[in-house]
Amino acid sequence: MADTWAERIATFIEPLRVKPGSTVDLAKDFNPRYKGHLKKRQGVELLRTGVSLLAEYQMRLAAQDTYGVLLCLQALDAGGKDGTIRHVMSGVNPQGVKVSSFKVPSAQELGHDYLWRYARQLPARGDIAIFNRSHYEEVLVVRVHPEVLDRQRLPQSVRGTEIWDRRYREINDWERYLTDNGFKVVKIFLNLSKEEQRTRFLKRIDLPEKNWKFSAADVRERRRWDDYQLAFSEMLSATSTKWAPWYVVPADRKWFARICAASVLAHTLIDIDPQFPTVGDEARKDLLSARRELEKEAPRGAQADPYATRRRAKRAKRT
Repeated sequence: MADTWAERIATFIEPLRVKPGSTVDLAKDFNPRYKGHLKKRQGVELLRTGVSLLAEYQMRLAAQDTYGVLLCLQALDAGGKDGTIRHVMSGVNPQGVKVSSFKVPSAQELGHDYLWRYARQLPARGDIAIFNRSHYEEVLVVRVHPEVLDRQRLPQSVRGTEIWDRRYREINDWERYLTDNGFKVVKIFLNLSKEEQRTRFLKRIDLPEKNWKFSAADVRERRRWDDYQLAFSEMLSATSTKWAPWYVVPADRKWFARICAASVLAHTLIDIDPQFPTVGDEARKDLLSARRELEKEAPRGAQADPYATRRRAKRAKRT
């Protein structure tokens, strides 16, 4: 199944990948309503398969304990980050996944370099970490709102217009450092249209159970739509690299966005191809010795090894 899925998703996600070195104009290059030739009914089954595959590969990742995976999710408000995490990661072991959301930085965080608070939440080997918003806020929100930069207390000598090019370079170098040390960086931008955002905002206002999701600040940020589109375009152009490419996922259709996100993450894990560790001859002898001891402890009338018995029965049925 993995080989078939790997071939399928490699083709499926290719149109979403930002080619390293390319210049992106988000409004022209990526359609938020794109869904290929897929229908929603097909998508449900595809997502189920993807979630199952992610669960299998996460077990291998944890058992091998060599690689870690960092998934960065970026989007404007109402872009679907929370729902994507909830659906895509629904089948994995929660012990191997950590989600970090980055809000307004604290006084302690502002007392360090801008990557410090993100570095503290990186995954361990064998784990998957998800950044719900990420270090890219430092070239998005901070760029659109220069007053945020003032609170970072940078020396005046590094506050010129070249700060953004420098941050792009620093982020690229940081991600290269992570990948060189066995931590894969997966970057997904959920690309929402302005009209779909308007509709989702209204739904949050109209439905009492969704009122808590809405803030007046959301509308204020929406007024800076063009500024954010420019910041996103320049970010994608400058930081989609060979070792950590960006994927722009059409987000107007939630079901399709979730399939894309699952596919990108599954593609990364398949590429890693983690394997369950094998034991040496001495360890194998210990296992067989333990097995014999456990079989001797079987109560009268019970099977010595119920699992082995069931496996033999299944093999017999297949033949």
